Amino acid sequence: MKKKITVLNLCAILFALCLLAQAQQPTKVPRIGFLSGQSLSTISTRTEAFRQGLRELGYVEGKSIVIEWRYAEGKLDRLPSLAAELVHLKVDIIVTSGLGSTRPANEATNTIPIVMTQDPDPVGNGFVASLARPGRNITGLSTLSPELSGKRLELLKEIVPKLTRVAVLGTSTNASTAQSLRETELAAGALAVKVQYLDVRSPKDIEAAFRAASKERADASSCWEVLCSLLREHKLETSW
Repeated sequence: MKKKITVLNLCAILFALCLLAQAQQPTKVPRIGFLSGQSLSTISTRTEAFRQGLRELGYVEGKSIVIEWRYAEGKLDRLPSLAAELVHLKVDIIVTSGLGSTRPANEATNTIPIVMTQDPDPVGNGFVASLARPGRNITGLSTLSPELSGKRLELLKEIVPKLTRVAVLGTSTNASTAQSLRETELAAGALAVKVQYLDVRSPKDIEAAFRAASKERADASSCWEVLCSLLREHKLETSW
């Protein structure tokens, strides 16, 4: 009888020790990876809004959540290695600030959840199956840039009623550019506006594109998401 009591006491002690060990284990703090092709100074307003949104949900950076910030500083060829670095750190989720950073994150992992922001055409770029049912490990927000391209031209026409020629600046390496151009040309036909497409693949092409638009005497210009981000990122001013 005493032997049974001793065994039961020992089991109880072991069980209590197990519970105590579990209770003493530190609570895992969620870790977010933030990936951007731009510099902190360029998108400081957005990152602060991101922090504020987290605080409103009860997540305070450095206390209840850790954020691993990774900026390519305009050197987009660094993004794949930065994405791989976040995967190596085993972050719980990756937030991307646009198309340029979503693609390398997508190529770096198919298991860590990715929340994209400002992607112009996530379906066309192959990130999600559809907007309604993204599938895989990617979800987030889209600027719906291709669908809005025609509407932008309509707004330009309202602002400049005598508009007859518009320079459209885009990036042919972006998968959504072809669709955006089609939408713009459809609207241009109805508005009797001639479209001059100018391809901008890197920041060094921007000035040349504006000079070409000026030479053709374009009445206005329209740029799409990727190009606009390049303009903001490099804070370029044109003479046109």
